[in-house]
Amino acid sequence: MTVTVTVINGVDMIDMRPVGYVIGILVIFLGLTMFAPLAVDLGQDNGHWPVFAISAAITIISGGFLALASSNGTHVGLDIQKTFLLTTLVWVVLSIFASIPFFLGYTNANIVDAIFEAVSGITTTGSTVFSELDKMPKGLLLWRGILQWLGGIGIIVVAMVFLPELRVGGMQIFRAEGFDTLGKILPRATTIAFQISIIYVGITIACGSAYVLAGMNFFDAVVHAFTTVATGGFSNYDGSFSVFSWKVEYVAILFMILSALPFVRYVQLINGQGTAVFKDPQVKTFIFLICVLVLLSTLVLSLQLNLSFELVFRKALFNITSILTGTGFASTNYMLWGGFLVSLLFFVGLVGGCAGSTTCSVKIFRYQIVFASIASQLKRIHSPNGIFIPRYQGRQISDDILNSVLTFFVVFFASLGVLAILLSLTGLDLITSLSGAAAALANIGPGLGETIGPDGNFSSLSETAKWLLIAGMLIGRLELMAVYILFTLKFWRN
Repeated sequence: MTVTVTVINGVDMIDMRPVGYVIGILVIFLGLTMFAPLAVDLGQDNGHWPVFAISAAITIISGGFLALASSNGTHVGLDIQKTFLLTTLVWVVLSIFASIPFFLGYTNANIVDAIFEAVSGITTTGSTVFSELDKMPKGLLLWRGILQWLGGIGIIVVAMVFLPELRVGGMQIFRAEGFDTLGKILPRATTIAFQISIIYVGITIACGSAYVLAGMNFFDAVVHAFTTVATGGFSNYDGSFSVFSWKVEYVAILFMILSALPFVRYVQLINGQGTAVFKDPQVKTFIFLICVLVLLSTLVLSLQLNLSFELVFRKALFNITSILTGTGFASTNYMLWGGFLVSLLFFVGLVGGCAGSTTCSVKIFRYQIVFASIASQLKRIHSPNGIFIPRYQGRQISDDILNSVLTFFVVFFASLGVLAILLSLTGLDLITSLSGAAAALANIGPGLGETIGPDGNFSSLSETAKWLLIAGMLIGRLELMAVYILFTLKFWRN
């Protein structure tokens, strides 16, 4: 079949068949994963399993038709333009199909709530519109965990394969991170995805096993292992981790930290490069940040609360780690910690973990690049005749990378401001609007305040506010520019 290109008013119509084929295959895979919660509900004999049977049928058939209709265009291949489209459309389309069980099932959610929960799951944000989670069918709880687990592995592949290739937000600095000889985009994605998937599954099994040893029942251990390793934050209980023992909290802390480190370092580790993890400047800064923030929080809480040192230290360590990694678990209502620590938690959420991990937000490497540039600029001011070149990992930071990072910062905080203003126009107060915008755009999970804080959820927000937050979660998860470029006319021109 001859590939044709239609031109309308100077705009070339993109051959979408390669994109459609990949999305169709992924939709089929998503439908197949629905058999896991179907089996759980069938075993529980709660009468909820037909919801997943119907959802799986709709999803698999739809994905099959899309893949079949696009199969004759697989030889066309993916160029940069199609890769941008694929990167964004995959998350949108999968979210729509993932919402079907929420729409048809026990929650009886309306369309916006069903899509909100699905998007929050796949983007590993962790915000929820549902309450009384302990009464929910176990199949639906497992489905929430599966969505976050799939979103976690998905974002690692996107971050290490597609975003460096697309030169988004400075991610091109990782373009040669051990995978520079693996060929074109799709072969490289296949190779990296295989290696990372083995590690990802291994860490998940280790996490689940540790939860069981710490006292969790098997089902809770499985679901929370999914959402911990994905740094997603969905829990089976409204009280999140406040319902578990101190042993469980320490297990969660360990695996939230492990999941926030670059997975490419784990690949290098199993390939014999044992020191790669410890030499990574992101890892060093991440661990240093946790230590400083936890010590500061522990000191402040010790002065405020008449509690044992271990309890204060554990609550500080757990919740700081949860917010910094964007996981969103909560072991206590930190809104009661006072204005200083609540403000600190807000800004901690805008840092994030390491690039190439399951974490979200701005990411540590971008701050490192900006600070390196600022340091060089200050040296130039002090010594105008000197030559000062900002470096990262011993390599010179090119103007291309620096400009990408600075652009990301400007766009991120501008988007945060715009989203907060739009949320305030729906009637929300300042704290809820600002923290809600941050929670969505940085994929943190809970916000601040009584409504969307650690003791609340997003159910009471208006439909308009929820749609705004859905858009924020998707845009933030895909590093902003990968989405915004689709709304430029130049992108659609040849």
